[in-house]
Amino acid sequence: MKKIIFSKHALEQMRERGAQQHEVEIAIRTGEEFPAKKNRRAFRQNFQYDSQWGNKLYRTKQIVPIVVEDPETLVVVTVYVFYF
Repeated sequence: MKKIIFSKHALEQMRERGAQQHEVEIAIRTGEEFPAKKNRRAFRQNFQYDSQWGNKLYRTKQIVPIVVEDPETLVVVTVYVFYF
């Protein structure tokens, strides 16, 4: 199992968008994988949320990390978060 490393940009985006590090790691390890731009990999995982974001109640939070893979690590370069 490869080590997951977070870029500074990814950590900033996670803070701004409401993603937790453990959610991103779960998305990478167990989520649906699909291709992303620039030969990167994306992963998608839905989480039960049942909370407010931006003064609106949402039931589900979807975490989508974008990853660059090297021989020993998975580097998270950004993270998208969708609420619905």
